[in-house]
Amino acid sequence: MIGICPKCGNYEWDKQISDNKKQIICPKCSHEWNFKAMPLFILTGSSGVGKTTTAQELMQRDKDFIVMDADFLYNIMPHETEEDYKNWVEQIMSLSKNIMQGGKPLLWTIAGALDKFENTYNRRFFTEIHYLALVCNPIVLEKRMREGRQITDVNWIKSSIDYNNWFMETGTLSNQKIDTYNISGKSVSEVADYVTYWVSLKSNPTR
Repeated sequence: MIGICPKCGNYEWDKQISDNKKQIICPKCSHEWNFKAMPLFILTGSSGVGKTTTAQELMQRDKDFIVMDADFLYNIMPHETEEDYKNWVEQIMSLSKNIMQGGKPLLWTIAGALDKFENTYNRRFFTEIHYLALVCNPIVLEKRMREGRQITDVNWIKSSIDYNNWFMETGTLSNQKIDTYNISGKSVSEVADYVTYWVSLKSNPTR
């Protein structure tokens, strides 16, 4: 809704953003209107590492950001091709820019398609995108998958361990290392505490 021109009704994905990221500009009628540009936060990591559990804990707390799970869109959208994944991320970004007009930044839990975020039309509506990957010891991860989620597919387990190791060893986006937090031996409350601290730190880097 924030991207629809209030003057001429242009709803196309063709809006421009002012250099100070405070106004949206309609290319059809040149009308400008205010919007809130804020950072977007992504909580990621492999299957079984605890993203959903952490998000559930965060949702029970008073905090200065909103928490959502990207799986709800994944489950209702096609996800067979690269274009499908691009459209999925585009919808996440579109929803985010509207929700954040309420004045709070937004944190999504999402496992993959991280490389799509910076290359979307809706990227222009955010100041920054910050990524935090939850990681853990591979033995701990396999135990969490087998015992916690009852996953027995050996290929799924292997791919998750490989993904977890990638985050710990070389995980980068746009030539920048993805932040990580090792949850091995940590309680759900401790992990949620760290995520809250991380969001605050990234929101106020000079604090």
